[in-house]
Amino acid sequence: MSRSRKKLSARGSRRPAPRNPKQRKTPETPRVPGAETARKGSRGERRKHLDERLRLLYQRAVLIEDELRKLDQDRFYRVCIFGSARIKPDTKQYGDVFELARYLSWEGVDVLTGGGPGLMEAANKGARLGREEKKTKNLSYGLTIQLEFEPEPNKHLDIKRHHHKFSSRLDDFIRLSNSVVCTPGGIGTLLEFFFVWQLIQVKHATPRPIVLLEKKFWEGILDWMRREPLSRGLVGEKDFSIIHVVDTPAEAFDIISAHHQEFRDRRGKIVEEPA
Repeated sequence: MSRSRKKLSARGSRRPAPRNPKQRKTPETPRVPGAETARKGSRGERRKHLDERLRLLYQRAVLIEDELRKLDQDRFYRVCIFGSARIKPDTKQYGDVFELARYLSWEGVDVLTGGGPGLMEAANKGARLGREEKKTKNLSYGLTIQLEFEPEPNKHLDIKRHHHKFSSRLDDFIRLSNSVVCTPGGIGTLLEFFFVWQLIQVKHATPRPIVLLEKKFWEGILDWMRREPLSRGLVGEKDFSIIHVVDTPAEAFDIISAHHQEFRDRRGKIVEEPA
């Protein structure tokens, strides 16, 4: 056997030495100031460290929220439309939401939805058509989230943002909208309705119209709210002042349009004020 073959044979017979599990490299994690001390310290020290970290994160979140609000405040008017992903295009509810979004687009109002199928698709689709018809500059927004029954966002979005959690998605719905329309839906739509209503009640969100489209669907919920929570003093009569129950897209549009005009008047005064 030649020398070169012996070398190849020797190389081929060599097996890599087994790795010692203790020698495996672990990915480095970002170092947090004081974290090592906190881990080694007493339980009280660890609690104090966690409290400090949470306080700093909260302050950072508040600063970011303020900056985002300043960038967008009083520049654009948007309507957030909530509704079921399960309602099909051949239904009256789908047609009503489509027409409402179309009317809003004629007036140059942005339309914001969850970006999914069903009534969300109806709103985004109507917004696109209305813009084409009247040559306005409004946009169709979708705040999407990954769900088994909503694998892809609808195809009528100009701007979309994906969320991994419902909580951050709900916060964006509030931050980006000036008024809200709730159409028939399930648990998700009811959650969105009560979330907006509650934030306005505790003044964590600016007052805005909440329009409930289709009286037959919504009046039972409001009757119960008056019969139980209101009669027991758990909510106030004034909490109902921002709720508008309507039956047609035209009625919903009239309420939103009036609020939009107030927004434009207020914005005009701000622009006219001397620097």
